[in-house]
Amino acid sequence: MADEDGAMEPTLQPLIDQKTLRWIFVGGKGGVGKTTTSCALAIQMAKNRRSVLLISTDPAHNLSDAFNQKFGKDARLINGFDNLSAMEIDPNGSIQDLLVAGGEGVNEAMEMGGMGNMMQDLAFSIPGVDEAMSFAEVLKQVKSLSYEVIIFDTAPTGHTLRFLQFPTVMEKALAKLSQLSTQFGPMLNSVIGARGGLPGGANLDEMLQKMESLRETISEVNTQFKDADMTTFVCVCIPEFLSLYETERLIQELSGYEIDTHAIVVNQLLFPKKDSPCDQCNARRRMQKKYLEQIDELYDEFNVVKMPLLVEEVRGKEKLEKFSEMLVKPYQPPE
Repeated sequence: MADEDGAMEPTLQPLIDQKTLRWIFVGGKGGVGKTTTSCALAIQMAKNRRSVLLISTDPAHNLSDAFNQKFGKDARLINGFDNLSAMEIDPNGSIQDLLVAGGEGVNEAMEMGGMGNMMQDLAFSIPGVDEAMSFAEVLKQVKSLSYEVIIFDTAPTGHTLRFLQFPTVMEKALAKLSQLSTQFGPMLNSVIGARGGLPGGANLDEMLQKMESLRETISEVNTQFKDADMTTFVCVCIPEFLSLYETERLIQELSGYEIDTHAIVVNQLLFPKKDSPCDQCNARRRMQKKYLEQIDELYDEFNVVKMPLLVEEVRGKEKLEKFSEMLVKPYQPPE
């Protein structure tokens, strides 16, 4: 990841070349260009991988706007690509959707077994239940094993951190459920038997096996999230105080979750021409330069990618492709 002088390469090329990567999160403060960066990174990844899935877990859902194409909760190919798909997950689903992700009939089984209220209490005691919905959708994609790389266009920082914390919390919750089921299994079998059995003729053991399967899947993904060979987080910011502050907080939190991060994309940089008569441009560039120096000092062991402020919106396949080139080839401002 370093060049011949020992400095970290100012592009995302090293990340793209890391063939073991399976999960890439892109996040930061709201309004810094996360979605544009996610889309651009996905385009570059699609040039180097067999299949790539781009997922929005942000309630604002900007993927459809970015590509000028409607996306929903099911993955669909992006127009003009044969190996790049996208989906937008609604984080406002119900907790029952999460249970269904563990196997059809689990939710009904819980209700018939008299465990509905307990499951609801358990569910809503988990921080970030809305992120749980996103994770349930992700699990479906994981089980299909149909994508080589999954890129997340995440919600603003606080939601993202809860989303990343969720696998650990859910793993513990399902382990507790398994323990309770073992304790009260005989009683539940009696209740279920008196009510004519479970939907589809399943028994309690089969239902618990599905819940255990969900727990094992979450455990596996959780392990992958903490493996720097398989997972990384790309921080996106702009050269302003609040954004830089939020980036530092995010990096500290990611370290606590044992999630790798070694790349920062700095968006909206101004490059006024020498002797430019625009006083506002020059003043803003001086401010940006101050924060860029802080970024270079704080993150000298990161790949720091510097992206220009463009004169038009980056929307549509062609503009996103052009923008994506600057992630792998450092931007050269005009003289």
